[in-house]
Amino acid sequence: MSPQSNANGSDELRPEYDFSEGVRGKHYEAYRAGTNVVFLEPDIAEAFPDSASVNNALRLLMKLAKTKGLVGGRPNKALRPTSRQKRKAKSKRRSRAARG
Repeated sequence: MSPQSNANGSDELRPEYDFSEGVRGKHYEAYRAGTNVVFLEPDIAEAFPDSASVNNALRLLMKLAKTKGLVGGRPNKALRPTSRQKRKAKSKRRSRAARG
C-alpha cells in the first residue's frame, strides 16, 4: 500500500467498496478441496462442451492405455528371446550333455 492511500490514518474502507452483500467463506470448501484449471484449445472445447465429457474421455483413455492390445502397437520384442538366441541355448545344452 502506498503512503498516500492511508495518509489520513483511518482503517475504514472507501465508500465505493460495498461488502454488505458478501458471504463469508463462500468458496472455502472448494479452495480446501483444491482444483485443477485446464485450458482447452478451441477445437477441443468444441468437442467437449462440459467437464463431465472431458472426464469421461480421459477415463476411457486411461482404460485404453492399461490394456495390452492397443491397435497399431508393436509387441515388445526386446523382452522375448530371438530364434537365434534360442538356437544358441539349445546348442550349448547339447554340447554339455555330449561332454557328460
